[in-house]
Amino acid sequence: MIPGRDRDNSAMTRQPTLRQLALLVSLHTHLHFGKAARASFVSQSTFSLAIKELESQLGATLVDRTSRKVLFTSFGQEVVEQARVVLREADRLVEIASRGKEPFTGRLRLGVIPTIAPFVLPAILPDVRRRWPKLELSIREDLTRRLHDELLDGQLDLILIALPFDLKGADTLSLFKDRFLLAYRKGTRLFDPGNYDEETLPDNSILLLEDGHCLRNHALSACSVKHIEKISPYSASSLYTLVQMVNNDLGITFVPELAHARGLLARTRVETMEMPRSAYREIGFAWLKGTVRADEYRAFSELFVKLGAEGR
Repeated sequence: MIPGRDRDNSAMTRQPTLRQLALLVSLHTHLHFGKAARASFVSQSTFSLAIKELESQLGATLVDRTSRKVLFTSFGQEVVEQARVVLREADRLVEIASRGKEPFTGRLRLGVIPTIAPFVLPAILPDVRRRWPKLELSIREDLTRRLHDELLDGQLDLILIALPFDLKGADTLSLFKDRFLLAYRKGTRLFDPGNYDEETLPDNSILLLEDGHCLRNHALSACSVKHIEKISPYSASSLYTLVQMVNNDLGITFVPELAHARGLLARTRVETMEMPRSAYREIGFAWLKGTVRADEYRAFSELFVKLGAEGR
């Protein structure tokens, strides 16, 4: 007997609907009934009833309700993984049906990370509207890990992120390199800008974004930060906050050239100096493996490659 299944399985199991599977996947993503219900645009009571009905149809317990947290049973985990597959294949059916239609029409759900969105989208969106007026572009801004989860869940079609990143089940396309610059306040007391040496920096003087932002790890790796004691225990939730901390000479940081070129440091006393050419992150797209829209996404990427070629 499969763990979690009721003993009486004599009745024919009724097949779940795509909507039920989507709600189950949403619950697995948010691990909270209220948040999952809001994300699915239904009331919490309707959401809970749908999950109970799904369990009844499958003759199995999917979610452990004895805990204060949402915990999936081992069988529930298997069902969620299969539900993701079914939902992806259903999306592919829609894609296949639209192959004969004009490209760049209908909805394109784009996910973008916060350290890229405000510096790229304003430069790109006017061209997108002009070239493809029938394209309905929906944009979601979030951290890479959550965008990847939503891509796998079928909630997003395409994500614009910084590479490298572990992206199972997805194909990636690198667009351009985004170099890091060392940022410091003009007249800083922390180091001599004409003779930068990490070893001479005061302890806790390197400011970074908080955990969860891939820019934090990319900056540490690309800029070859070797002395952990130099990293401040205080972190920022956004690049704008990070810049204000530097503007008050609370530390130094590494900013992407892309953000600098789009006005990140405007109206501040923050100055920059170049890092070695090896200090960069890659800006790229990712989409589900096997999607029939891959060629469309590659064509869409040309605008972003052009942005990189023009020096941002």
